[in-house]
Amino acid sequence: MSALARKMFDLVEPIGAIPYSADEPNETMFALGFTNYWDTYFAGRAAPLGSSAPAEVVHALFYNFAPGEVARHIPKVWSTTTPEAAIAARQEGCVTALRRILGDLVDTPDFTRAVELLTRAATSAPLEGRPMYAALRALPLPEEPVARLFHAASLLREHRGDGHIAALMVEGIGGLQAHVLLALDLGMPATAFGRIHHLPPALLADLIDGMKDRRLVEDESTFTPAGRQTNVRVEALTDELAVAPYEILEPGEVDELITALEPLAQRLLAAQD
Repeated sequence: MSALARKMFDLVEPIGAIPYSADEPNETMFALGFTNYWDTYFAGRAAPLGSSAPAEVVHALFYNFAPGEVARHIPKVWSTTTPEAAIAARQEGCVTALRRILGDLVDTPDFTRAVELLTRAATSAPLEGRPMYAALRALPLPEEPVARLFHAASLLREHRGDGHIAALMVEGIGGLQAHVLLALDLGMPATAFGRIHHLPPALLADLIDGMKDRRLVEDESTFTPAGRQTNVRVEALTDELAVAPYEILEPGEVDELITALEPLAQRLLAAQD
């Protein structure tokens, strides 16, 4: 079943990541009055938590930002717009992007079936221990098919993210350390990785030194054997914890969903390239 979770991640992630891989979602968020990308990120992703969620809570739930980074945006973003407007703008931009990229695929019976099955899976998992997933589940399902596809993929992305945080915590891996593991797994130096390369040099050096002390890395570019095994365990547990949404589907429906999603994922990945 873990192999299924990994397969579904590969197919669903290009849909769920469209806010970060296409221009249109940023454009609709900027139209609300934002002037920098990270304001749009925090407003769009934190909106289901409501405007009363303090920076400390958002920092805890997002897990992988350096101290103080969230507080530069939360609650400031809510002086520019409301959570409801941010949710609507993000959805509008994502639908526009998905329609542009997927083109004629959205008018096929396979697309309709993909929306149906993915929505059923995305709304079936238990909420316990899944705060970001639960917050997104509390929103009404969009009626428009492309919007519903994006919403379902977002639910599954946050569900997996909640489980990934649990897996990291089991191994005692902090959010910034997780970026180091990912960078090395991708074959790049941690100091060049987009999510942490901007950190103050002293903080980045302390981060790497701390992981060296734990014998997780040899240096900024190299796993130790123990570090590589830690990363493998984190990913394996993440997959295991991500299976639940798909258990509601019959084996034939899973096969049908995979077949329907494959051309969508291929086109979305090609657009990223």
